[in-house]
Amino acid sequence: MANKLIGEMGLHTKISNIFAARNIITAKDALSMTEFELMELLDVGMKEIRSAISFISEATSPPCQSARSLLEKKVENEHLSGHLPTHLKGLDDTLCGGIPFGVLTELVGPPGIGKSQFCMKLALSASFPVAYGGLDGRVIYIDVESKFSSRRVIEMGLESFPEVFHLKGMAQEMAGRILVLRPTSLANFTESIQELKNSILQNQVKLLVIDSMTALLSGENKPGAQRQPQLGWHISFLKSLAEFSRIPIVVTNQVRSQNRDETSQYSFQAKVKDEFKDNTKTYDSHLVAALGINWAHAVTIRLVLEAKSGQRIIKVAKSPMSPPLAFPFHITSAGISLLSDNGTELKGPGINTIHARGIVDPDYVALFRTF
Repeated sequence: MANKLIGEMGLHTKISNIFAARNIITAKDALSMTEFELMELLDVGMKEIRSAISFISEATSPPCQSARSLLEKKVENEHLSGHLPTHLKGLDDTLCGGIPFGVLTELVGPPGIGKSQFCMKLALSASFPVAYGGLDGRVIYIDVESKFSSRRVIEMGLESFPEVFHLKGMAQEMAGRILVLRPTSLANFTESIQELKNSILQNQVKLLVIDSMTALLSGENKPGAQRQPQLGWHISFLKSLAEFSRIPIVVTNQVRSQNRDETSQYSFQAKVKDEFKDNTKTYDSHLVAALGINWAHAVTIRLVLEAKSGQRIIKVAKSPMSPPLAFPFHITSAGISLLSDNGTELKGPGINTIHARGIVDPDYVALFRTF
């Protein structure tokens, strides 16, 4: 509730606009400051400040509810809940059906590990007929790094669901349901997502993918501390959009070295120089998600894709519905496939660490040679 947008609370327009003009966007922004700080920053009287703070506090502090009332409410709103199947049985079982509606789900991992592959398969699943495990809807795919391939999506469909995709005109229809946007800047992206709220409902959109949020922010050429206010607004907006539209929103996140002196460099791509050796090599290191702790708190589901000991692994690193589990996987012409539906439970620091030991997969390389 702390991330609730002040502009959507019903606060008087005049004072709401003043908050927005001073970049106080969420309830957390307002309630983390004292009345005197707000009075000085907003240049309004104490009476108006106290009235606004009281209103915001009430709007973000719902009354206590019993477990029974929460259960009854859930039953009443069952039609609003749901999941988008990943068609990875072990992962779907762990997530109680797949990617949940109404929340943010994050994919974290180094380049080339399979994040975009995962997203394209999800886009295909959302556009699929309900009778075949899909949502029978449209998809908005925000492709920041130009990694989306319609040819690859059709290949996945032909290999994964041949009984559907071989029907006349089905491949073209499924591909036509996926709308790809390629913003050229953070400002362009911000403008695009602000226009999505109404079009999502009007056009039966059943999935929003942003691949990747990190690339948008890294293109701003600002230090991490200066990007945090911008990120804070986007976190709040996307969470609000997910709750409002009741669709799954999937966002990819890149990685960085934990060493603060190397935050702009992916450590697994660094070259190790040795004056006694003329060769260079990649090395494994402790990596972390690039968007930081505030973003980590905002997402409900975090799936980590990593490479460890020559094997690709999907980790359910954060989920309110399951313990941390790891599933080995590989990438085929049909997309990502689990090597086992039985996840291995994770404990200790291994839950949040990300490995990126370079692996050479001839099948994977050959698969993308033509894309």
